[in-house]
Amino acid sequence: MNRISRKTLTEILTILKDSYLKPDTKLNFLDFDNPFQILVMTVLSAQTTDNNVNKVKPQLFSRYPDCKALATADQEDVEEIIRSTGFYHAKAKNIIAASKMLRDDFNSEVPGTIEELTKLPGVGRKTANIVLSHAYNINEGIAVDTHVKRLAGRLGMTKSSDPVIIERDLMELVPKEEWGLINFLLISHGRNVCDARKPLCDECKLKGLCREYKTGKLQ
Repeated sequence: MNRISRKTLTEILTILKDSYLKPDTKLNFLDFDNPFQILVMTVLSAQTTDNNVNKVKPQLFSRYPDCKALATADQEDVEEIIRSTGFYHAKAKNIIAASKMLRDDFNSEVPGTIEELTKLPGVGRKTANIVLSHAYNINEGIAVDTHVKRLAGRLGMTKSSDPVIIERDLMELVPKEEWGLINFLLISHGRNVCDARKPLCDECKLKGLCREYKTGKLQ
């Protein structure tokens, strides 16, 4: 079965914008102040909630405010600060190593391309897309997390379960100026309505446009 049409996509986006975009809406879920913070916090957000990462932010960046400070940090000290985010050994190792690379190879600046960002330890394409979109307002791709993967499939935006292919399918379907926005909208709907195990289909404003609902897979 083919993917949904651009007309259907436009209808979906209109409904999601009406539901989740308000005049004071922040299009990011991490409470960052600069590119370095969003980079580190996005690495820390793997396998945990954004709220958990936001909670460790004050202590982490008061002690290590920039890449030069974090590059020389004691790993055990960093681990203790970020322990509540899970996988703290690997995360601490990665953010310290990434900070060293920023200091040594990028003049202590967070780079502004996918290719450069993904050279940093712990930074994959999803993280790079989030950093570019939120820190620099650059759309080079679409960050595919678990919510985006689930909703893109249910709504018929892709037939794949591979994040790389899902990203490609979404990039072909969604206008480039809305690549950053689609991530926010799908995550918001995934958290509020389209749960992985118990989607609230009766309350969902998209059920008339949802491929899996219409084919009975979610009923």
